[in-house]
Amino acid sequence: MSSDHDPADDWMRAAFRRSRDLHIPSPVPLDQVVAAGRAHRKRRNATVIAAVAAVVAIVGIGAPLSWMGHASVPGQIAPAASPSQRSTSVDVTVGHGMVDGLRWLVALEFYPTLPKGYVVPAKAEKAAGESSLVCQRMVIGGVRVDHEGGPWADCQPVDGAHDSSQSGGAGLWGLRDKGTAGSRLFVANVQAGVAYGMVNLSDGSRLKATATTVPGTSYRAFAVAITTGKTITSVDTYNTSHRRLTHDTSWR
Repeated sequence: MSSDHDPADDWMRAAFRRSRDLHIPSPVPLDQVVAAGRAHRKRRNATVIAAVAAVVAIVGIGAPLSWMGHASVPGQIAPAASPSQRSTSVDVTVGHGMVDGLRWLVALEFYPTLPKGYVVPAKAEKAAGESSLVCQRMVIGGVRVDHEGGPWADCQPVDGAHDSSQSGGAGLWGLRDKGTAGSRLFVANVQAGVAYGMVNLSDGSRLKATATTVPGTSYRAFAVAITTGKTITSVDTYNTSHRRLTHDTSWR
């Protein structure tokens, strides 16, 4: 037996693992498998080529779905736009976990130049120098928040990698009632001096989240998930010395 290692074997195994996680297999048709096995010996080369093509097709279909409900590796979040609309971006995972039995994820995407397919909204005036784009992607249970608004919902034109106008904003986001009910995500865009945030809830519990920066930019945020029935009483931010910087009670 040869001990040579074929790198293609690793690729095939990885592809099948990804496709397995995204698709529920149907019952195995034993008679068809036996017949196919006999025919396989007569057309081995053609079958191998077809199998590779099928795996490529499965992986191509599964990639966007993995972002929507299964991705958890920082910096490897695929944009929500279609392949023809995508442009080179720098991505980072801000936070992820489980809420009410559902997987959640928040990520930031920075496009140095306005990506192909993005159109500045007619009601928004494009300020001088706003040639870049920052997108805030939020997913609960495999569903992207604000997906009804299209692939560029929750995206904002910015002036390069260090637009200070993007810091200081925060919001509650969800799939129901504009983020006022059900499982929700609290996302705060903060300045460089903020190391982490503490979200205090009505039942006395506290949620801590570390701020994360998109590499090479000043765009920084932290995120937590709020379970159904709980409300925010206040939000505090701290620096690396654990000194409180802000105390916001407007979320009551």
